[in-house]
Amino acid sequence: MNDPKRVVIVPCSGIGKTYGSVSREAAYDVTQDLRPESTELVPLSLLVLGDEQARAAVVGSPAITIDGCKLACATKMVKESGGEVTKDYAVLDVYRRYKQFKPQGIAELNEGGRQLAQALAEEIASVVDDLQGGQHG
Repeated sequence: MNDPKRVVIVPCSGIGKTYGSVSREAAYDVTQDLRPESTELVPLSLLVLGDEQARAAVVGSPAITIDGCKLACATKMVKESGGEVTKDYAVLDVYRRYKQFKPQGIAELNEGGRQLAQALAEEIASVVDDLQGGQHG
C-alpha cells in the first residue's frame, strides 16, 4: 500500500484577533502534538507571498484550512494557489458548538481560548485520520 500523503494545515494569520489566535493554536496542536507524522503546517503568509515551496505543498497534498473570520483568507489562498481544500473550518462555527469555552486574548489566549483550540485540533486530527485511511500512530 502506498504511503498516504501528508495533510497540509493552513491556519488564518489574523494577527490581533482572538479567533485568528485560536486557529493558529489549533494548527500548532495538530502539527506538533496530535499528528506530527502525518501533517505539515503551511503559513498563510507564505502562500500570500507566492512562496514556491508553500504552493507546492498545497498543490501536492490534501489541505485543511482554519479561518478566523468570514473573509476566509486561508481557504481562498489555498484555492488561488492551485490546491484543493479537503475540509475548511471557521473558528466562529466551531465556537458555536463549544459555547462553554469563552476565548479571549490575542498575544496569549485565556484558558477558554486554549480549550477551544484543543477541541478544534481534535476535530482536525480526526479528519486527518480519515484522510490517512484511519491509520494513526
